[in-house]
Amino acid sequence: MTKFSKFILTALCCIVLVLNHTASAENKTTAAILVLGDSLSGAYGINTDEGWVALLQQQVLNKGYKYRVINASVSGDTTRTGLSRIDSALKTHKPSIVIIALGGNDGLRGLALTEIKSSLTSIIEHCRQNNARVLLSGVRLPPNYGPTYNQRFAAIYRGLADHYNVPLVPQILNQVAEHRELMQADGIHPKAEAQPQIMQNVWAELKPML
Repeated sequence: MTKFSKFILTALCCIVLVLNHTASAENKTTAAILVLGDSLSGAYGINTDEGWVALLQQQVLNKGYKYRVINASVSGDTTRTGLSRIDSALKTHKPSIVIIALGGNDGLRGLALTEIKSSLTSIIEHCRQNNARVLLSGVRLPPNYGPTYNQRFAAIYRGLADHYNVPLVPQILNQVAEHRELMQADGIHPKAEAQPQIMQNVWAELKPML
């Protein structure tokens, strides 16, 4: 190998090291948005890259915001199981913003409203204790649960948003759940075609926070 070849090889190695260091530094300094949700946020029944959380990451980058969107959603999660996971997620990802998109499974199981409120309250407080801002997202239950339960269920989210002065997405499936052609056969989970609308529902409240 000639001296010139050795020089070129050394230069290339240095460039690679600099690029790797830069990428690593950017990854550490880029703020994170954590989505703590259930199957509605976990791309149930569709490809992960078609889900609204993946679309949100694209939207954030396309609009010039330097945030990583981390999907910590688990199918079947309730507010109680979300509460059991939040501390670990906060410690691991150190998010600047947490989108809390839980409660649908609680409502479908008819769990006590007091428990739902208590778990959501604790999640919000844990986020605040870790210097993470919160975006709260609600969900509308099927009408067969009755107007009284449904109204009291929705009031939990509005009440917590007002009490903690955090932004609220009143219904994450707004303009989706009422259109059967956008829902999967189970009538609960949205199709891939519905994910852009869900992302926009969240984006409307998230954008002012960035």
